[in-house]
Amino acid sequence: MQSLVIAIPLALAALAGACGKSAQDENRPGESAGSPLSEAQAYYNARCVVCHGTTGAGDGPSADSFNPRPHNQTDPAWQASVTDDQIREIILRGGKRLGKSPAMPSGARLRERPEVLDGLVQIVRDFGKHPKKNSAAPPVTPQQ
Repeated sequence: MQSLVIAIPLALAALAGACGKSAQDENRPGESAGSPLSEAQAYYNARCVVCHGTTGAGDGPSADSFNPRPHNQTDPAWQASVTDDQIREIILRGGKRLGKSPAMPSGARLRERPEVLDGLVQIVRDFGKHPKKNSAAPPVTPQQ
């Protein structure tokens, strides 16, 4: 119970930090060290995990507070329904501009780092290779 009492405020703080970031807050080219894929993983960990979870199943610490819930990126049907370009567009434009959750922030600065954006797409695609069994997140019907 004590860990839950600690986890909830931490999740809310992370959510406020991730969702409250603007495009100006994102890393600028050259600010992060490492390969594009490691930068993409750091970006995912900092901005996406709180909602989509560490495995992409839509079961991050704040996922239950959203309606609609974050996409379950491990769902084979969802994976088959979206192209890499659509995933890039969702990341770049954010949820609100695409009729999805307005809590999903824009990653507009990633236009300056296409190799990091491609790394994020790879991370999302890798979630589909290892679907989480019995996920708490229901299957997602893609919005057109």
